[in-house]
Amino acid sequence: MVNEVLIPHIGVITDIRKDTPDVKTFRVVGLDGKKVFEHMPGQCAMLSIPGVGEAMFSITSSPTNTEFMEFSIKKCGCLTSWLHAMTVGQQVTIRGPYGNGFPVTTDFKGKNMLFIAGGIGLAPLRSVINYIRDNRQDYGTIDIVYGSRSMDDLVDFREIEEEWKNEKDFNVYLTIDREQEGWNGHVGFVPSYVKEVNIPTDRTAVLCGPPIMIKFTLQALLELGFNKTQVYTTLEFRMKCGVGKCGRCNVGNKYICKDGPVFRMDQLQELPSEY
Repeated sequence: MVNEVLIPHIGVITDIRKDTPDVKTFRVVGLDGKKVFEHMPGQCAMLSIPGVGEAMFSITSSPTNTEFMEFSIKKCGCLTSWLHAMTVGQQVTIRGPYGNGFPVTTDFKGKNMLFIAGGIGLAPLRSVINYIRDNRQDYGTIDIVYGSRSMDDLVDFREIEEEWKNEKDFNVYLTIDREQEGWNGHVGFVPSYVKEVNIPTDRTAVLCGPPIMIKFTLQALLELGFNKTQVYTTLEFRMKCGVGKCGRCNVGNKYICKDGPVFRMDQLQELPSEY
């Protein structure tokens, strides 16, 4: 298995969607026009441009999508700038899948779910949210609290408005950091909005976003009565090789790439305090 996931496949970009001023979603298939490999929600893949570099990205499409994989990528460095300059038809290399994914068939099954995301943090959660949509009979009520700096920075906004909000027993709460012309929704930061919405505590919560957002959102959940064993997050932290060999993502006795990127919050308490 390790040898297989280390072998890169050639991927062809078949569609590029501009989600925000600095986030694009890339649709990728193999040379045969089919999905490159199977994955579970929350798993990652390594994308590479030979001669430029490679990096780990969450697979943002659901595994129930059998035709292609998608990656929502924020422009923030050399490799991502190259990716943002690419056009449909160009090729990248792709290897994976990596990580342990979300426990959608075990811990999450039969539960009411609460998803909380900030900014690009919605991208890793999109995979599991759409997985639940395609297996709706296995899950209860779904609450989604999502915030970003501005209306323009809300990732997957059209999908949220046209699809997620129309799902039965889906409650979507959107917020932006500051007032903006044309925005009639909530204004404020995600942690305070979570407390304001006052989600029932019979939920399994999943967080993803900037570390500062996760820190204060976890505090908000604890104040509402949630237990850390009810809360999960996904990390993409200094991952390089993807299989626990290089040690770059080692934190305490954990490797983010191999033991994660999905962790329950009480498991993170075991990591060194500097993390």
